[in-house]
Amino acid sequence: MRGALQALPERPARIAVALSGGADSAMLSVHAAGVARELGMDLALFHVHHGLQDAADAWTQHARALADMLALPLSVARVEVAQAAGKGIEAAARDARYAALAQLAREQGVTHILLAHHRNDQAETVLLRLLRGTGLVGMAAMAPVSQRDGVNYLRPWLDIGRDEILRAAEAVAAASGWRPVQDPTNADPHYTRAALRELLAPVLDARWPGWRAIVARHARHMAEAAEILDEVAREDFAKLDPAEDGVSFSLQAWRGLSEARQAHVLRHWLERNGARMPTDARMRDLLRQLRGLHSLGHDRQLRVEQAGHVIRCHRGRVWVEPRE
Repeated sequence: MRGALQALPERPARIAVALSGGADSAMLSVHAAGVARELGMDLALFHVHHGLQDAADAWTQHARALADMLALPLSVARVEVAQAAGKGIEAAARDARYAALAQLAREQGVTHILLAHHRNDQAETVLLRLLRGTGLVGMAAMAPVSQRDGVNYLRPWLDIGRDEILRAAEAVAAASGWRPVQDPTNADPHYTRAALRELLAPVLDARWPGWRAIVARHARHMAEAAEILDEVAREDFAKLDPAEDGVSFSLQAWRGLSEARQAHVLRHWLERNGARMPTDARMRDLLRQLRGLHSLGHDRQLRVEQAGHVIRCHRGRVWVEPRE
């Protein structure tokens, strides 16, 4: 953790830890308290009350007890998790949690929040994304540093196994009597991640005891590959006579790329314009239509709706714009 904070371009005066009350975030809070003091940084604890469990109120009080023990301020955000159409309860809860953390950060002038994701979490994330058919960027799983809603999230424990964290929790319990809470959903196979953890992981443990470290290493390799491909995409896009705001490019120049680079730069272009990424089937259809147009776009007008955006071709240029 010390290295992660020292590696920041500018060290913030104040940071926060997202504390659920479980072993992972609790031990991160304990460790961060010591490191923050050494580095002369203020530390706050942020707790999100989801209300999804009967014990949620008790968990908040448990988190407060740890904050008091560490002599750290605790801020609590209460959220209601609304399951949106097409979104599972796990994803809805995650989105609500990030929104609440961002709100707390804005209120308290915090720009960096520490998250307790560890090597086991990373390995599970890679497997889940593999099973969902994600692309290269998705296979990179969780990044050590990421940004969301204007907040920088640090995950300093992605190379730490959970066994090590649980040993630390036992040591804290022996010294102080404070024990972390247990979320029953973490072992409920009705939830996707818990199903992987309870049903698949034991089989992998028996056959390949070191699989988590191997899969986490795979994620790092995918992150490096994704970074290289992103550089290629930026270079390719710069050669497509892009508009100053990046919303359009030359169809003829795009047609000069290889098919693989055509698809890759198209994804890059959509992402930079805030458009939702198409499914594989819709991307193949979009590529087919663009490749079938006259190079100057005179033969017909192309118009493809993609979630909240429209992709169109007019006078030899491909455009993307929000759908009205």
